[in-house]
Amino acid sequence: MHPTKNDLPAKVRSRVLGTLGDRLADATDLMLQTKQAHWNVKGPNFIALHELFDKINESSEEWVDLIAERIIQLGGTAEGTVQATAKRTSLPEYPIDITKGEDHVEKLSGALAAFGKKVRAAIDKTGKAGDADTADIFTEISRDVDKYLWFVEAHNQ
Repeated sequence: MHPTKNDLPAKVRSRVLGTLGDRLADATDLMLQTKQAHWNVKGPNFIALHELFDKINESSEEWVDLIAERIIQLGGTAEGTVQATAKRTSLPEYPIDITKGEDHVEKLSGALAAFGKKVRAAIDKTGKAGDADTADIFTEISRDVDKYLWFVEAHNQ
């Protein structure tokens, strides 16, 4: 870890950094998956889905930034390259050969649900580790993810 005057004990920061790094990879992967869907969606609901996927992408960029900046605040190194993300993400691989809106809705809702589950686990893990601020960041992200999951799922209900 890099030196910092952050008063969280090094042991707490070290435990939290692993969780943050894992969620950074997932958030970056989700950000790229939403852009893949945005670029390639076709069908009768094209414009609605195209715009929704772009909005989710913009929000996921904010989640990536929140997580990466927290890593730095705690003395870690944010690993945000495509290569680091590919090695560390826990999200299912997004298919690059789909175009139908309902297929993108199915895959993106699955990715959002998987990410939401990991983020909720991170809330508990970082809170129990003694870092309420990081838990709060994950709580903020969780609320957004649930909102967007609802928006995406509504297209197939």
